[in-house]
Order: sequence, then C-alpha cells, then structure tokens
Amino acid sequence: MSTDPRTHIPATLRHLRQSRGWSLERCADATAVSKAMLGQIERGESSPTVATLWKIASGFGVSFSVFFGEATGADSHVPDGAGEDAHWQDAAGMGLDVLIPFDAALGCEMFAVTLAPGAMSASAPHASGVIEHVIALDDGVEIAVDGRWHSLAAGQARRFAADRPHAYRNRRLQPVRFHDLVHYPR
Repeated sequence: MSTDPRTHIPATLRHLRQSRGWSLERCADATAVSKAMLGQIERGESSPTVATLWKIASGFGVSFSVFFGEATGADSHVPDGAGEDAHWQDAAGMGLDVLIPFDAALGCEMFAVTLAPGAMSASAPHASGVIEHVIALDDGVEIAVDGRWHSLAAGQARRFAADRPHAYRNRRLQPVRFHDLVHYPR
C-alpha cells in the first residue's frame, strides 16, 4: 500500500522532531532549515523541495525515503502501482517516485526522478559517507559534482560522494528521467 507524501511528510517530520524532544528551534539548528519553514511543513502549509527534504533527512540522520513510507527488508515486495499515490513533484520541477524504500540491511534506497524542462535542483551535502549512483534513462541528464557539470546520455551512469554540494539540471525542452540509487554508510 502506498503512502501519500502530502500527508506523510508533515506527519513524519512531526514524529521525528517530537520523538527526540526537539523544539522547532533545535530542529532548525540540526537541519539548516528555518524554524518558520519547518513549522509550515509540519502543518502541511508548505511542500518542501527535494533539496530541503534532504537537509531535514540529513539533520535527523534518517534515510530520504522515510518521508515517503516504511523501510523494507530483503524479502519485501513493492506492489505494482506502488508509486502512483507516492509520486511527489516539488516546486523546483523535480518529480520523485520511490522504487525501493530504504533497506537497513543493505543501507540503500532507489528513486525514479524526473526533471521538468529547464529544472535545476541544487542539493546541500547529505550525511557523511552517503554515495549516489545516477543512471540516466534519457539523454541530457546533467549532474554537478565538485562544481563541474557532467552530462549523461541514456544508459550512462555516474557515482559520486553526495556528502558535498551537488546539483541536477535539465536544459532540454522535454523532461529527462534518471534512477538514483542512494547508499548510506554502515
């Protein structure tokens, strides 16, 4: 059964914060996201960008996919159509579907990402040791690593340390798609 990110993201943020006994101010210090923005996200008044949600996940030391549903184990099955309700599009033009929710035993999760024409999403560093593997499904996926842009053709892949600033962009006139496998250190 899929989870609707419009309700799951606010509820998960509230649960993470309250389970640690953190005030919004303490949460803002840990995540580098403003107290006002965190409150708006918790109340469902604002939908965070992928970049903002990554800051929150890193600040709490949790996987990114925790905001889209439950983690899985080695024998888990993601039912057909699981991404239909869980599809999430941010205001920056980045769409996201969870292909494989976080698996603690393997330390990874996988997403299908779509960038709208002209979209760019810059990401702050993730937690120390996080690695991303990006596999382009379409020509024109561009990734910035260490301040240098790399263009990928369909079928090409790039692995990079995601614990430093990085970005994605699409300068084409049509959407571009890629898979993103995120690996967390043990």
